[in-house]
Amino acid sequence: MTTLIKDALCYTGAKFEKQDVLIKDNTIISIGISISSNGVDKVFQAQGKYLIPGFVDVHVHLREPGFSYKETVKSGTLAAAKGGYTAVCPMPNINPVPDCVENISVEQEIIDRDAVINVYPFASITKNRQGRGELVDFEALKDMAVGFSDDGTGVQDELVMKQAMTECARLGKIISAHCEVNELLKGGYIHDGEYCKAHNHKGICSASEYEQIERDCRLAEETGVRYHVCHISTKESVDIIRKAKERGVKVTCETGPHYLTMCDEDLLEDGRFKMNPPLRSREDMQALIQGVVDGTVDVIATDHAPHSKEEKSKGLAKSAMGVVGLETSFGVLYSRLVLTGVITLERLIDMMSVKPREIFNLPGGRIAEGEVADLALLDLDEEWTVDSNDFVSMGKATPFDGWKLQGKNVLTICKGEIVYEAL
Repeated sequence: MTTLIKDALCYTGAKFEKQDVLIKDNTIISIGISISSNGVDKVFQAQGKYLIPGFVDVHVHLREPGFSYKETVKSGTLAAAKGGYTAVCPMPNINPVPDCVENISVEQEIIDRDAVINVYPFASITKNRQGRGELVDFEALKDMAVGFSDDGTGVQDELVMKQAMTECARLGKIISAHCEVNELLKGGYIHDGEYCKAHNHKGICSASEYEQIERDCRLAEETGVRYHVCHISTKESVDIIRKAKERGVKVTCETGPHYLTMCDEDLLEDGRFKMNPPLRSREDMQALIQGVVDGTVDVIATDHAPHSKEEKSKGLAKSAMGVVGLETSFGVLYSRLVLTGVITLERLIDMMSVKPREIFNLPGGRIAEGEVADLALLDLDEEWTVDSNDFVSMGKATPFDGWKLQGKNVLTICKGEIVYEAL
């Protein structure tokens, strides 16, 4: 199978250059001007469109095995392909928990059978993802997992986290931590801010996040582990990570599109605005944006977390935590960060395509001869309105419903195969 993409503006890292890209099987075999289409199976005319290494999301929930009524590997990876992603890293809050070779093999079998893009699963840090107690056998799992995370649960015991970090440092593996101090939650479910007080809700304090990040940065400094912080949402988290980086700690972090574009002032009494961590204050949002600008925030991940319609229909107080994001992330970020001049398009592509691969040691990330053909084609002129009824994902709960956006993925190629096309 040969595919030719004609006259695209190709991402070179520093800038975009007009090029033709010829793909044979799963590999980019030629890049240049005016490559002949003779004998080519499929030709795409891409004039005015931007060809990039496919996006990578290092924090998603595909819900299989165990919760296929929310999402499946098939539906989740199809949604990712629509959004321009060629790789995702699913978190371990599934059933059975991938805390041993046998359990992660069950997940891998589904991935091998049903995924339409690259999927690199996390294993848990603790047995049954309890956030305390017995650690997993890191040695046995190291070649089967992209990293280790108890996402959905913060590791509560400092000694347990230090032992996990020590072992992962020895093995050269990464810890990707959901940071949350359970004893500070006190039944909260939205940010402990002005909206919370005005509407008599129970709040989640910022300290429940940043206190554990502070602890973990100290432990990462002691152990030398590669430490990645999931979905940061507070100004204190940004400051702690910035200072840890200045000290030479091997720490990286992610935040989500919703934390960069919304705050608790935007809340409505609707489950589609409920996620963990919650939408914080305007001041927190601005600190996160500054973290993106100055490089403290390394990558943007969606924390795509689908639930059933029923689970998300119970308002802020009783709906399940989590929103979907794979099909809206680029449009939201391009419209709200690039078109407004906060960051460049090149910087956004770096955060969504390149840096995730560097941090998690994943293949690809370059458009060059000999590289795997994991690519997305962006139409930056397309204007569209978010309508969750059109989502490929089984999850429909998004705070972006009804947003008017500009910029959309129109073609996704993974390992040389066309997995999404809207040209």
